[in-house]
Amino acid sequence: MLRIIVPIKQVPDMSQVKFDTEEGRVDRSSAAAEINPFDLNALEAAVQIKEKLGGIITTISMGPRQAESALRDALSRGADDTVLLTDRAFAGADTLATSYTLASAIRKLGEFDLIICGEKTVDGDTGQVGPQIAEHLGIPHVAYVSKLEEVGEKLVVVCEMEGERYLIESDFPVLIAVTKDINTPRLPSLRGKLNARKAEIKTWGAEELSSIAEKGRFGTQGSPTRVHRITIPAEEGRKGRIFRDTSDEAIEEITNALYRYKG
Repeated sequence: MLRIIVPIKQVPDMSQVKFDTEEGRVDRSSAAAEINPFDLNALEAAVQIKEKLGGIITTISMGPRQAESALRDALSRGADDTVLLTDRAFAGADTLATSYTLASAIRKLGEFDLIICGEKTVDGDTGQVGPQIAEHLGIPHVAYVSKLEEVGEKLVVVCEMEGERYLIESDFPVLIAVTKDINTPRLPSLRGKLNARKAEIKTWGAEELSSIAEKGRFGTQGSPTRVHRITIPAEEGRKGRIFRDTSDEAIEEITNALYRYKG
Protein backbone atom coordinates (compact mmCIF):
# COMPACT_ATOMS: atom_id res chain seq x y z
CA MET A 1 0.00 0.00 0.00
CA LEU A 2 1.56 3.25 -1.15
CA ARG A 3 1.61 6.41 0.96
CA ILE A 4 1.03 9.22 -1.51
CA ILE A 5 1.24 12.95 -0.86
CA VAL A 6 -0.29 15.51 -3.22
CA PRO A 7 0.54 19.19 -2.60
CA ILE A 8 -2.22 21.42 -3.93
CA LYS A 9 -2.73 25.17 -4.15
CA GLN A 10 -5.86 27.27 -4.18
CA VAL A 11 -5.59 29.80 -7.01
CA PRO A 12 -7.88 32.51 -8.40
CA ASP A 13 -9.72 32.00 -11.66
CA MET A 14 -7.07 33.46 -13.96
CA SER A 15 -9.61 34.36 -16.64
CA GLN A 16 -11.19 36.83 -14.20
CA VAL A 17 -8.38 37.87 -11.85
CA LYS A 18 -6.90 41.37 -11.67
CA PHE A 19 -3.30 42.36 -10.91
CA ASP A 20 -2.10 44.93 -8.41
CA THR A 21 0.69 46.45 -10.48
CA GLU A 22 1.69 48.86 -7.69
CA GLU A 23 2.27 46.11 -5.13
CA GLY A 24 3.49 43.58 -7.70
CA ARG A 25 1.01 40.86 -6.78
CA VAL A 26 -2.10 39.05 -7.89
CA ASP A 27 -5.29 40.49 -6.40
CA ARG A 28 -6.72 37.18 -5.22
CA SER A 29 -9.91 38.81 -3.96
CA SER A 30 -10.85 39.86 -7.49
CA ALA A 31 -11.86 36.38 -8.70
CA ALA A 32 -13.34 33.13 -7.44
CA ALA A 33 -10.89 30.58 -6.01
CA GLU A 34 -10.35 27.02 -7.24
CA ILE A 35 -7.81 24.20 -7.08
CA ASN A 36 -4.91 24.81 -9.41
CA PRO A 37 -5.88 22.84 -12.57
CA PHE A 38 -2.51 21.03 -12.79
CA ASP A 39 -2.94 19.87 -9.19
CA LEU A 40 -6.22 18.19 -10.17
CA ASN A 41 -4.23 16.07 -12.62
CA ALA A 42 -1.81 15.18 -9.82
CA LEU A 43 -4.68 14.19 -7.52
CA GLU A 44 -6.33 12.13 -10.25
CA ALA A 45 -3.06 10.26 -10.85
CA ALA A 46 -2.86 9.49 -7.12
CA VAL A 47 -6.47 8.27 -6.99
CA GLN A 48 -5.94 5.99 -10.00
CA ILE A 49 -2.89 4.46 -8.30
CA LYS A 50 -4.88 3.96 -5.09
CA GLU A 51 -7.71 2.27 -6.99
CA LYS A 52 -5.26 -0.13 -8.65
CA LEU A 53 -2.79 -0.88 -5.86
CA GLY A 54 -4.31 0.48 -2.69
CA GLY A 55 -2.90 3.40 -0.80
CA ILE A 56 -3.49 6.45 1.36
CA ILE A 57 -3.57 9.92 -0.22
CA THR A 58 -2.77 12.98 1.86
CA THR A 59 -3.27 16.39 0.32
CA ILE A 60 -1.39 19.34 1.75
CA SER A 61 -1.83 23.03 1.03
CA MET A 62 -0.30 26.29 2.24
CA GLY A 63 -2.52 29.36 2.32
CA PRO A 64 -5.12 31.33 4.25
CA ARG A 65 -8.06 29.71 6.04
CA GLN A 66 -10.10 29.99 2.84
CA ALA A 67 -7.88 27.31 1.29
CA GLU A 68 -9.74 24.80 3.44
CA SER A 69 -12.39 24.68 0.71
CA ALA A 70 -9.78 23.43 -1.78
CA LEU A 71 -8.82 20.62 0.60
CA ARG A 72 -12.47 19.63 1.02
CA ASP A 73 -12.76 19.56 -2.76
CA ALA A 74 -9.72 17.24 -2.85
CA LEU A 75 -11.38 14.95 -0.29
CA SER A 76 -14.49 14.78 -2.44
CA ARG A 77 -12.34 13.64 -5.38
CA GLY A 78 -10.67 10.75 -3.56
CA ALA A 79 -8.10 12.07 -1.08
CA ASP A 80 -8.09 10.42 2.36
CA ASP A 81 -6.49 13.03 4.59
CA THR A 82 -5.57 16.72 4.47
CA VAL A 83 -3.28 19.26 6.10
CA LEU A 84 -3.63 23.04 5.82
CA LEU A 85 -0.52 25.11 6.53
CA THR A 86 -1.75 28.52 7.57
CA ASP A 87 0.11 31.18 9.54
CA ARG A 88 1.04 34.84 9.08
CA ALA A 89 4.65 33.64 9.23
CA PHE A 90 4.11 31.84 5.90
CA ALA A 91 2.85 34.96 4.07
CA GLY A 92 4.84 36.52 1.23
CA ALA A 93 6.72 33.31 0.43
CA ASP A 94 8.50 32.89 -2.88
CA THR A 95 8.96 29.42 -4.39
CA LEU A 96 11.96 28.61 -2.17
CA ALA A 97 10.19 29.47 1.09
CA THR A 98 6.99 27.78 -0.10
CA SER A 99 8.77 24.55 -1.00
CA TYR A 100 10.72 24.60 2.27
CA THR A 101 7.50 24.97 4.28
CA LEU A 102 5.76 22.19 2.36
CA ALA A 103 8.80 19.91 2.67
CA SER A 104 8.92 20.55 6.43
CA ALA A 105 5.27 19.56 6.75
CA ILE A 106 5.90 16.40 4.72
CA ARG A 107 8.72 15.49 7.12
CA LYS A 108 6.29 15.98 10.01
CA LEU A 109 3.77 13.66 8.36
CA GLY A 110 6.31 10.84 8.48
CA GLU A 111 7.19 8.14 5.97
CA PHE A 112 5.91 8.35 2.40
CA ASP A 113 6.51 6.63 -0.92
CA LEU A 114 5.40 9.06 -3.62
CA ILE A 115 4.79 12.79 -3.93
CA ILE A 116 2.78 13.87 -6.97
CA CYS A 117 2.72 17.56 -7.89
CA GLY A 118 1.14 19.46 -10.73
CA GLU A 119 3.61 20.69 -13.33
CA LYS A 120 3.10 24.32 -12.28
CA THR A 121 0.51 26.72 -10.90
CA VAL A 122 -1.48 28.99 -13.17
CA ASP A 123 -0.89 32.05 -10.97
CA GLY A 124 2.89 31.67 -10.80
CA ASP A 125 3.79 29.50 -13.80
CA THR A 126 7.32 28.75 -12.53
CA GLY A 127 7.22 24.95 -12.20
CA GLN A 128 9.78 25.27 -9.39
CA VAL A 129 8.01 24.23 -6.19
CA GLY A 130 7.74 20.49 -6.91
CA PRO A 131 11.43 19.91 -7.73
CA GLN A 132 12.44 22.20 -4.85
CA ILE A 133 10.40 20.08 -2.41
CA ALA A 134 12.33 17.03 -3.59
CA GLU A 135 15.65 18.82 -3.14
CA HIS A 136 14.73 19.84 0.42
CA LEU A 137 13.81 16.23 1.19
CA GLY A 138 16.85 14.77 -0.56
CA ILE A 139 14.85 12.49 -2.87
CA PRO A 140 14.88 12.04 -6.69
CA HIS A 141 12.35 13.84 -8.83
CA VAL A 142 11.06 13.72 -12.40
CA ALA A 143 9.30 16.68 -14.02
CA TYR A 144 6.98 16.91 -17.05
CA VAL A 145 5.56 13.41 -16.53
CA SER A 146 2.87 12.68 -19.13
CA LYS A 147 2.30 8.97 -18.41
CA LEU A 148 2.68 6.47 -15.58
CA GLU A 149 4.11 3.45 -17.35
CA GLU A 150 4.51 1.20 -14.29
CA VAL A 151 3.88 1.55 -10.56
CA GLY A 152 5.09 -1.40 -8.50
CA GLU A 153 8.38 -2.18 -6.87
CA LYS A 154 9.72 0.74 -8.90
CA LEU A 155 8.17 3.69 -10.66
CA VAL A 156 8.49 3.98 -14.44
CA VAL A 157 7.22 7.15 -16.12
CA VAL A 158 7.24 8.89 -19.47
CA CYS A 159 8.70 12.38 -19.34
CA GLU A 160 8.40 14.88 -22.19
CA MET A 161 10.93 17.70 -22.52
CA GLU A 162 11.97 19.89 -25.44
CA GLY A 163 10.16 17.76 -28.02
CA GLU A 164 11.64 14.47 -26.79
CA ARG A 165 10.09 11.60 -24.78
CA TYR A 166 12.09 9.85 -22.06
CA LEU A 167 11.36 6.62 -20.20
CA ILE A 168 12.62 7.11 -16.63
CA GLU A 169 12.78 4.57 -13.81
CA SER A 170 13.13 5.43 -10.12
CA ASP A 171 13.06 3.75 -6.74
CA PHE A 172 10.81 5.02 -3.96
CA PRO A 173 10.52 7.52 -2.37
CA VAL A 174 10.33 9.87 -5.36
CA LEU A 175 8.56 13.05 -6.43
CA ILE A 176 7.01 13.53 -9.86
CA ALA A 177 5.48 16.64 -11.43
CA VAL A 178 2.76 15.74 -13.94
CA THR A 179 1.45 17.56 -16.99
CA LYS A 180 -2.18 17.93 -18.05
CA ASP A 181 -1.66 15.18 -20.65
CA ILE A 182 -1.47 12.49 -17.99
CA ASN A 183 -5.25 12.18 -17.42
CA THR A 184 -8.63 13.85 -17.26
CA PRO A 185 -9.57 14.67 -13.65
CA ARG A 186 -12.84 13.20 -12.45
CA LEU A 187 -15.64 15.27 -10.98
CA PRO A 188 -16.45 14.96 -7.29
CA SER A 189 -19.17 12.48 -6.41
CA LEU A 190 -22.21 13.48 -4.35
CA ARG A 191 -21.22 11.07 -1.60
CA GLY A 192 -17.69 12.45 -1.74
CA LYS A 193 -18.99 16.01 -1.32
CA LEU A 194 -21.14 15.02 1.65
CA ASN A 195 -18.29 13.19 3.37
CA ALA A 196 -15.89 16.07 2.67
CA ARG A 197 -18.21 18.54 4.42
CA LYS A 198 -17.94 16.56 7.66
CA ALA A 199 -14.22 15.80 7.45
CA GLU A 200 -11.71 17.30 9.85
CA ILE A 201 -9.03 19.47 8.28
CA LYS A 202 -5.73 19.38 10.19
CA THR A 203 -4.27 22.86 10.57
CA TRP A 204 -0.59 23.50 11.25
CA GLY A 205 1.19 26.78 11.75
CA ALA A 206 4.81 27.76 12.19
CA GLU A 207 4.79 26.54 15.79
CA GLU A 208 3.76 23.01 14.78
CA LEU A 209 6.73 22.88 12.37
CA SER A 210 9.24 24.52 14.73
CA SER A 211 10.78 21.24 15.90
CA ILE A 212 11.82 20.25 12.36
CA ALA A 213 12.18 23.58 10.54
CA GLU A 214 13.92 26.94 10.81
CA LYS A 215 11.34 29.70 11.25
CA GLY A 216 13.63 32.17 9.48
CA ARG A 217 13.12 30.22 6.26
CA PHE A 218 9.35 30.76 6.21
CA GLY A 219 7.44 33.48 4.37
CA THR A 220 8.93 36.81 3.37
CA GLN A 221 11.91 36.35 5.70
CA GLY A 222 12.91 33.15 3.93
CA SER A 223 12.34 34.49 0.41
CA PRO A 224 15.43 35.74 -1.45
CA THR A 225 13.42 36.86 -4.49
CA ARG A 226 11.06 39.83 -4.83
CA VAL A 227 8.65 40.90 -7.56
CA HIS A 228 10.01 44.20 -8.83
CA ARG A 229 7.20 45.08 -11.20
CA ILE A 230 4.17 43.52 -12.89
CA THR A 231 3.52 44.64 -16.45
CA ILE A 232 0.38 43.64 -18.31
CA PRO A 233 1.16 43.60 -22.05
CA ALA A 234 -1.27 45.44 -24.25
CA GLU A 235 -3.31 43.30 -26.59
CA GLU A 236 -2.81 44.34 -30.17
CA GLY A 237 -5.63 43.93 -32.61
CA ARG A 238 -5.27 42.45 -36.06
CA LYS A 239 -3.46 44.64 -38.55
CA GLY A 240 -3.80 44.73 -42.31
CA ARG A 241 -2.05 46.26 -45.28
CA ILE A 242 -3.30 46.75 -48.81
CA PHE A 243 -0.77 46.57 -51.65
CA ARG A 244 -2.05 48.05 -54.89
CA ASP A 245 0.99 47.15 -56.97
CA THR A 246 3.69 44.50 -57.12
CA SER A 247 6.68 46.71 -56.46
CA ASP A 248 9.85 45.28 -55.00
CA GLU A 249 9.11 47.15 -51.79
CA ALA A 250 5.73 45.40 -51.39
CA ILE A 251 7.23 41.98 -52.13
CA GLU A 252 10.02 42.57 -49.59
CA GLU A 253 7.57 43.66 -46.88
CA ILE A 254 5.34 40.61 -47.44
CA THR A 255 8.37 38.29 -47.40
CA ASN A 256 9.63 39.81 -44.15
CA ALA A 257 6.19 39.51 -42.54
CA LEU A 258 5.92 35.82 -43.49
CA TYR A 259 9.43 35.20 -42.19
CA ARG A 260 8.60 36.81 -38.82
CA TYR A 261 5.41 34.76 -38.59
CA LYS A 262 7.29 31.54 -39.28
CA GLY A 263 9.94 32.41 -36.70
